[in-house]
Amino acid sequence: MGLTSNKVLVLAVMFAVLLFVGTVWFWPRLARRNWRAISGRVGLLFATQLAIFASIGLAANQAFGFYASWADLFGQESEQGVVVDHNADGAGGGPLQVVDTQQVNVTGGSRPQIGGQIQKVDIVGRKTRIVSPAYVYLPPEYFQPQYRTRTFPAAVVLTGYPGTAQALIKGLHFPQTVHRLAKDGKMQPMILVMLRPTVAPPRDTECVDIPGGPQTETFFAKDLPDAVMSHYRVGKKPGSWGIIGDSTGGYCALKLAMHHPKSYAAAAGLSPYYKAPIDATTGDLFHGNKGLRNRADLFWCLKHLPAPDTSLLVTSSKAGEKNYKSTVKFINQVQATNRTRISSIILDSGGHNFNTWRREIPAALQWMSGRLTDR
Repeated sequence: MGLTSNKVLVLAVMFAVLLFVGTVWFWPRLARRNWRAISGRVGLLFATQLAIFASIGLAANQAFGFYASWADLFGQESEQGVVVDHNADGAGGGPLQVVDTQQVNVTGGSRPQIGGQIQKVDIVGRKTRIVSPAYVYLPPEYFQPQYRTRTFPAAVVLTGYPGTAQALIKGLHFPQTVHRLAKDGKMQPMILVMLRPTVAPPRDTECVDIPGGPQTETFFAKDLPDAVMSHYRVGKKPGSWGIIGDSTGGYCALKLAMHHPKSYAAAAGLSPYYKAPIDATTGDLFHGNKGLRNRADLFWCLKHLPAPDTSLLVTSSKAGEKNYKSTVKFINQVQATNRTRISSIILDSGGHNFNTWRREIPAALQWMSGRLTDR
């Protein structure tokens, strides 16, 4: 049974309840002061608390999508990463391979012409040799005969770190939200490419081209759009592509649009930060290269590099988010460029969590839709 399985969660909760009941039942028998009774009390209390914490952890992981599997949880995830010459020359298939399909959780979702479709894919970077799984949402119009020659705008959707791509579907409901907004005429039909920024797990590469390591920025700026355009009817001009993400994904989204405005015409950062951290999860990202370190600082970019011709959206909360002051500073610095366009969603209160981002996603998607073309 997988880490995110409902059966695992139910078993953990049942085990915790049984231990609690057992503790209450056996406590009178363990009231003596000999070493066996004391050891029994300590053991029951420890096991009960451990079971309760495990249940809470499993429930939180299902809600927020921190880890996708047991191997991911224990740092043993190595199935995907930086792979040399793995279909990169096109042998055995193109840079994007569909490995599975699933319906969208909406009314009529069993029919792609009504609910659209989610395709699980493997993306192979021709330039970077990075291989990453992703989920592609195709809107209903993609399967309708009257739109068979139409191209669609696309948005790359990134999780935070560590995050799981499934959380974008099950926790943040991106496909369902796009389907509802397009059906209500509030945004245009759009293709979503959903994945986590951790393309070399378990390392947090912060969408940086690491010297001698994963060329993550190039993967997202070049390989990913090229792979998607080679397989789907997606607009090929910069104005057809946007990128949105939360937390680490939000930082990556903003940085990619600022560094590569010819790849992404719009970017939305939900609760982003503005400078790549260096910690145990990232390792040494820059190897002493001051230029790379500066480029990973968006405030430095605004001050020292030409202002990019792109549109940015940032979100924060006056209470509950640590990035509020830095977000206000970022907005002010972007406004001073007179070239890069900036918008914001500022809530009165809201934490760094899925509930807050679900409140921001509909407005952010409508904003992005208004800035992308289907050509």
